[in-house]
Amino acid sequence: MSEFEVQKALVIDQPWISLMLGSQKDWEMRSSSTAHRGWFGLIWKGMGSIYGVARLVDVGSSLSPDEMVDAYEHHRIPEDMIRSGAVAKWNTPWKLADVTRLPKPVRYKHPNGAVTWVNLDSSVSAAIQDQLLMLQKGTPNLESPRNQTEDLPESWHSVWRIVGETSLTQGNIDHYHIYLRDFFDKFPTDAIGGSNKALRAKRDIRVIWNGGPTVVTDLDGSKKFFRARSWIREFFRHNGVTAGDKVIVEVGAPYEYRVRHEKCQ
Repeated sequence: MSEFEVQKALVIDQPWISLMLGSQKDWEMRSSSTAHRGWFGLIWKGMGSIYGVARLVDVGSSLSPDEMVDAYEHHRIPEDMIRSGAVAKWNTPWKLADVTRLPKPVRYKHPNGAVTWVNLDSSVSAAIQDQLLMLQKGTPNLESPRNQTEDLPESWHSVWRIVGETSLTQGNIDHYHIYLRDFFDKFPTDAIGGSNKALRAKRDIRVIWNGGPTVVTDLDGSKKFFRARSWIREFFRHNGVTAGDKVIVEVGAPYEYRVRHEKCQ
């Protein structure tokens, strides 16, 4: 078997697949164990395509609610969901490594009767392998005829409404944060936490931006910015921001936001 041969895939719903593809989640919580180890595809539920791959390296023992809460950084399930019993049976961690987003999603046909694992057609496996080999070489050639792909859809096709805008300072750029103080009262109060992770909010919001995966975070009520900041470095780099540029924050649905950049003229 080739190093990058992917013969199976797993259907994963939002927001978990975005967290996984964004390197914010390395446990996939399931209701039972599995004998599979090695590479598998990440199917974005409802999209009909494989958006990435990961290696399944281990399966842990089922966790108690307290253990689930303590392991938040691995699975990203909010404490209120755990305590409510909404995810009670999803307590077995499938531990992942080498999560990789494909340059282009690969279409597949979902077979009848597939419940957990989806066995992939050889042509789909070949298309995934082509992209992984190109990534390894650092030269993604997306014109390969074996790449059965589709463009990433605009997230949820929401109707976006401006919440507010802020001008970036050099301090923002150097320390990877975006001030929201001028319109902080426009965010839901249950998504606003304290000054550190131990005081995080009861609810998270989702943030999307051009060029990157969905970010799940709460808001730091002390500093009045997004608590999760690792994505902001890439947002700044992707857009080539400079001091004085604007960041516009929009809302498309409850707890769902979009951040976009506007160059200073």
